[in-house]
Amino acid sequence: MSRKPELRGRAAKLARLLPAGPGQAARTPFVLLVVLLLGGGLIGLLVLNSALSAGAFRLDDLQKETKSLTDEEQALQRDVDAYSAPDALQRRARELGMVPGGDPAFLDPDGTVKGVPAPAPAAARGNVVPNPLVLAPEAFVTTSPTPTTPGR
Repeated sequence: MSRKPELRGRAAKLARLLPAGPGQAARTPFVLLVVLLLGGGLIGLLVLNSALSAGAFRLDDLQKETKSLTDEEQALQRDVDAYSAPDALQRRARELGMVPGGDPAFLDPDGTVKGVPAPAPAAARGNVVPNPLVLAPEAFVTTSPTPTTPGR
């Protein structure tokens, strides 16, 4: 007969901690559970990392677009500033055939005229451009929906 040797001292204390014989739980379900939890965690991390990467790429694209639009806005503002400078306005007015006005005349509420109205000086009218550039009215119209009243 095989007899188990009796343990003494430290070995006996360790032997009491280990389950004995048929009462031992099966290891396969526990190992499978641990593997599934680790695999699920890794897949979750992979999905999270992919979502963060996609968000980073989108953020980078939006930052590039913002920089591009900011540059365009600054260029347009420079153009507006250049066109609204006094010398540019004066040059453009002369190109369109405008002449400096003289002293103004004013109308009082009762219809009397204060001042002496006079046509533009003849020397200034000689610089008139024969065919001034005229913008089409469509250039100034914004396309907005016309309001409609319900029931009509």
